[in-house]
Amino acid sequence: MIRPPVVAGRFYPKDPVELRAVVATLLADARQTVRPSDRPTVGIIVPHAGYIYSGLTAAKVFTSVTIPGLVVVLAPNHTGVVEAEAGVSIWEAGAFQTPLGAVTVDADAAQALMEISHGMVDVDHDAHQGEHAIEVELPFLQVLRADVRIVPLVIAWDQWEPARLLGEMLARLVQAADEPVLLLASSDLNHYEPAQVSEKKDEMALGAIRELDGQELLARCKRERISMCGRGPAAVVLAAARALGAKQAEVIDYRHSGWVSGDNGRVVGYAGVVIS
Repeated sequence: MIRPPVVAGRFYPKDPVELRAVVATLLADARQTVRPSDRPTVGIIVPHAGYIYSGLTAAKVFTSVTIPGLVVVLAPNHTGVVEAEAGVSIWEAGAFQTPLGAVTVDADAAQALMEISHGMVDVDHDAHQGEHAIEVELPFLQVLRADVRIVPLVIAWDQWEPARLLGEMLARLVQAADEPVLLLASSDLNHYEPAQVSEKKDEMALGAIRELDGQELLARCKRERISMCGRGPAAVVLAAARALGAKQAEVIDYRHSGWVSGDNGRVVGYAGVVIS
């Protein structure tokens, strides 16, 4: 079961030589301003826009951490396609293909997660077929760790109670693993409002994240109409991080699309966060 790339040539180069060069350059630029974290990393929050917009932010996060052999990637459901009854769609085996090659899905870890979830996590390939938020992260992982394995999840809700439950399940998965595991929430911030509005809304969301408060993040996004697309995945990772004893969430980088496009009338925000 191979999940082919769907945004190669749009969000990032489809030519493998060009893609590897672009990712390597972004990582090299990031290393000039970011030093690796001196604390064990539990999770990260990484944007998933086109590399021209959010690639440097993503690179700054990835250069701040050591990529372990196993990464659980949680993405929002942008397409609205979902067959999983509880709204948590897993691709349980095989691989995700990018122009740089195949990223193996860890079938054993996926099966273990499904077993401890008691039906909350279910196989649902349709939810993954058109979803870009996992795919865009993979070339960075491939360049930094060629043998990386993933457990890919697409989440179709943004409620706290299921986020808390799934976070606790992921914490159990991490604790039971015989190797380090990184939790990655794929998310952009507020969408398509003027820069001055988006910057304020983004800071409100990031304030809750800095407090490791997934419940407040979801409440704040609803109350303040913050269109952070991966708020559900981020809340799950924050819940798992708390269960795993994390003490801080550091915003490594923040920017918005207006920095590149010059159009500050309708921007999308991006932030990179390291949770340790």
